[in-house]
Amino acid sequence: MGNGSKFHLVTLGCPKNEVDSEKLAGSLLSDGMEATDDLTNADLIVINTCAFVEEAREESIETILNIDELRNEESKIVVTGCLAERYGSELQDYLPEVDRVAGFGVPVSLNKKSNVPEFDLLNLPRPAASKPWSYLKVAEGCDRACGFCSIPSFRGPQRSRDMDSILEEVDSLQVKEVVLVAQDLAAYGRDQGVGEKSIIPLVEEIAQRVDWVRLLYLYPSELNQQLIDVMCSLTVPYFDLSLQHVSPSLLRKMKRWGSGDRFKDLISEIRKNSPEAVFRSNFIVGYPGETEEDQDELIDFVKEMQLDWCGFFPFSDEEGTYASGLEGKVDRALIIERLKELSSLQDAITSSKRDVLIGERISVLVDSLGVGRTYREAPEIDGIVCVPESCEVGEFADLIVKGALGPDLEADLI
Repeated sequence: MGNGSKFHLVTLGCPKNEVDSEKLAGSLLSDGMEATDDLTNADLIVINTCAFVEEAREESIETILNIDELRNEESKIVVTGCLAERYGSELQDYLPEVDRVAGFGVPVSLNKKSNVPEFDLLNLPRPAASKPWSYLKVAEGCDRACGFCSIPSFRGPQRSRDMDSILEEVDSLQVKEVVLVAQDLAAYGRDQGVGEKSIIPLVEEIAQRVDWVRLLYLYPSELNQQLIDVMCSLTVPYFDLSLQHVSPSLLRKMKRWGSGDRFKDLISEIRKNSPEAVFRSNFIVGYPGETEEDQDELIDFVKEMQLDWCGFFPFSDEEGTYASGLEGKVDRALIIERLKELSSLQDAITSSKRDVLIGERISVLVDSLGVGRTYREAPEIDGIVCVPESCEVGEFADLIVKGALGPDLEADLI
């Protein structure tokens, strides 16, 4: 399958998977294939799956089955990504609709039948970005042992990329904004206790090449004053803190660092340094042993700290993790009730913070026709800014906020 053949690529899961998909697409293009948005016209359909939690696995399997119904009879389906790596031949047996299961580093082209990894996906080249921003993965895997997380079991320990290769990729992407991602971004450069953490010099180098640098997935204990200063001066002041909860006893059960008070001190210190700083975090609801007091503590934290963006996710009981063996499992109905309470609270906070911006002048990166973002919004995750269609895609525009609707803003020419 090569010259003249067409492929359709579907990406599920996190931004790191999106980076992997772009690299896989680049390899297929270099093999002489053509990309198509029409899966019914594709000879090869590659599905890059997620397997982080049960909900993600269900979405992956549902997507595979739906695509099988829609594809043409001659096309072939190759499943890759975390689901393929985690379950391998078991997945092939479970889903006869799939023509091939390809784990990490295994070619997705049907020309190659080997199931042995032939390349390092982390270091594959990428084509120039099709948008004015791009995710950039600087490391693979994770050295931490959080009680709820299965990622190290199939992504392995942390492997940081060489800084020169990252900078070459930045140059090749030709974008205005680079969004750095990794499982434990601030630990970049120090793998399995060896090497020096190098996120600061990396950011300093990238900031000389693009207008905006955004950092996602920061472990709170790694956020020292030097990194805070660099983020406030050289990058967009956007702090995506991986907090997960605020109850000290529950965080210990999660094998995580921190407490509500420590997180409050950290956020307050950042706001003191940079009053315009924006914050995002994610929290797990219903971890084994979570009590009403723990829920109340999280609610109080959300009310007091007024973070700009928050995600709340139900605990997923992952086989092989520390949490799977814990007692005190929380009833599913109670988890849903707690999720609704927190989400409703945060929706109101986010809306109020957006309303405050009405009348303000903003600098917007125009992502597509009529749609842009300020530094306050991470791409594909947070709200958007609706901008006049006269604003040039891929460029910055100085606008004034005219209105707000939930997480989104409406802006006009000054």
